[in-house]
Amino acid sequence: MKSNLLKGAISLLILLTLSTIIFAQSSKFKVLALYSTTVESDHVDFANDAIKFYTKMAAEKGFVFDVTTDWEKLNDENLKNYQVVIWLNEFPHNEAERRAFEKFMTNGGAWLGFHVSGYNDKYTKWPWFVDFMGGAVFYNNNWPPLPAKLIVDDNTHPATKNLPKNYVAPINEWYGWKPNPRNNKDIKVLVTLDPANYPLGKKNIITEGDIPVVWTNTKYKMLYMNMGHGDKIFDSETQNKMFEDAILWAGTK
Repeated sequence: MKSNLLKGAISLLILLTLSTIIFAQSSKFKVLALYSTTVESDHVDFANDAIKFYTKMAAEKGFVFDVTTDWEKLNDENLKNYQVVIWLNEFPHNEAERRAFEKFMTNGGAWLGFHVSGYNDKYTKWPWFVDFMGGAVFYNNNWPPLPAKLIVDDNTHPATKNLPKNYVAPINEWYGWKPNPRNNKDIKVLVTLDPANYPLGKKNIITEGDIPVVWTNTKYKMLYMNMGHGDKIFDSETQNKMFEDAILWAGTK
């Protein structure tokens, strides 16, 4: 009896191991998502929600979704294993990580960046990344976080094909940029903050301006999405379609 149970257990273990290998070999693509736990708490809340959202989606759609807080995983050797990199609530700070990411993108890798992952100012000193973002440098923001009406500029892009022309996004802190990335010939703006929102905020108030919130630099396979502050971002089924379509687009050759 014990012998049969042991044989059964061994057979099950072999089956599970083979299933894991087959899944890894047949998965559509592999994603490396990086985040930090020592940043603003609202940004950690978003990262935790995003991890749950994409982990569930990966199981349903058949891609690999690996998560780490170790930003040293942004190195040439490790990045060879992935087709997509996601920054959920942070960005690399040292030169080795930056150079590895630049090489990954230049060689055809894909990137999704949320909210503060696109932040840059005079202190970050990463000119390549400023160019990557279409020249956009953080300029201002609203406070406190608020829902906002958004205009979908382009429904032809795979990431925004299932969005309506207008929708109300959940509570978020919205960033303004200078210079406007729309002015860069390589940038395709997909979603914009509706001017009907102005004045937006109570303490820090955005009163005017053309403010893109989702865009791609057409020189790379990348998509920046300004959503990513707090635990309400995934409350919109409408907006979630963009998050789903974005990662599928990023993982498609």
